[in-house]
Amino acid sequence: MSGYDERPVKTWLEGTTPPQRRTLIAACAGYGLDGFDYMGYTFVIPTLLALWGLTKADAGDIASAALLTSAAGGWGAGILADRYGRVPILQLTVAWFALFTFLSGCTRSYGELLAMRALQGFGFGGEWAVGSVLVAETIEARHRGRASGLVQSSWAIGWAAAAASYWAVYALVAPEVGWRVLFWLGILPALLVVYVRRRVGESPVFVALRSGAPRGHFLDIFRPALLRTTLLASLLCAGMMGAYYSVTTWLPTYLKTVRHLSVLGTSGYLLVLIAGSFTGYLCAAWAADALGRRRSFALFAACGIALVLLYVRIEVTDARMLLLGFPLGFFLSGIFSGSGAYLAELYPSEVRGSGQGFCYNAGRAVSALCPALIGRWSVHADLGACIGAVTAAAYGLVILAAWALPETRGRELGAAPAVG
Repeated sequence: MSGYDERPVKTWLEGTTPPQRRTLIAACAGYGLDGFDYMGYTFVIPTLLALWGLTKADAGDIASAALLTSAAGGWGAGILADRYGRVPILQLTVAWFALFTFLSGCTRSYGELLAMRALQGFGFGGEWAVGSVLVAETIEARHRGRASGLVQSSWAIGWAAAAASYWAVYALVAPEVGWRVLFWLGILPALLVVYVRRRVGESPVFVALRSGAPRGHFLDIFRPALLRTTLLASLLCAGMMGAYYSVTTWLPTYLKTVRHLSVLGTSGYLLVLIAGSFTGYLCAAWAADALGRRRSFALFAACGIALVLLYVRIEVTDARMLLLGFPLGFFLSGIFSGSGAYLAELYPSEVRGSGQGFCYNAGRAVSALCPALIGRWSVHADLGACIGAVTAAAYGLVILAAWALPETRGRELGAAPAVG
């Protein structure tokens, strides 16, 4: 029997308890800081191309390195969270990515930056995996999609903070120093560890597991009862992130080097895109609870395909860029809103961290090929056409995977398929 409540809830946050709200604050802050770090790198790509003589392929490889290691970090953090608890592993992942983001600003060569970003990726992937499980297990079923979407929306806030920091830093210091300062600001997430340690309690579901319920093994997600779910959920995540990273990694460079927009035009467009992203996260969170997880994914993927292809094919002016920026951000980012809730609902409690961590980050590993593919392909073809083709293929994968997976809207977490 579905636990979904059809009654509309206009102020669902008012119905949460103080411990639940503290959990939401911690998860939102952690994911927002992830967004600040990743998007900060995309802003400094043009500087690194000029300063170090990097190629587009080199810049894409650095981005992909962090995404690849984040896959291992996400699964590893999920495994540790199933064993030691959600809260302590959340603290570990945040401290890890803060340290290596800071050290990225101390690098002096392509090889050093590649290594620091690769190491940073372990914490980058782990933070979302653990934070999303903690939220899913803390918030009641009928609000889980909206809570997941609220956490996802913090990425847009981190993105906006990265843009504002980029403009402020580059206005105050030379680009040769400015890119380092942006990375040094990445040490700030370490403050979140203090908040989590003092204010955030452990997931009630994990407390129940620790008190005597059977423990699962991380390889259980590959047993017959869960293997199909694991494969399809990984493909779903790969499609969403492949499209997202394709556009966001190369968008600033595309606007500056291909479309030849002024700094003012680029800044204005990015602000509209970020506003659309934030709105999309919140609206898709509502859609995930109202329409169901699968329909929401398919709707946003189909609209994403149409918008990206339109974006790279029409004759571009500043006015048209601004017009398309809001809906592009809306669908490009909004599609992620239900992912935390959906992955949590697909797995039983004893392997939820392992399953969610693996699927999201296996998808991230596959999607890591997209920025590198675009970088190398664009050497021989138009950069905009490369972005459009890779993005459309990735969203097509989302639609196919969503169609093949079960609907889980309103599922109580204890009702996920048991390990066979």
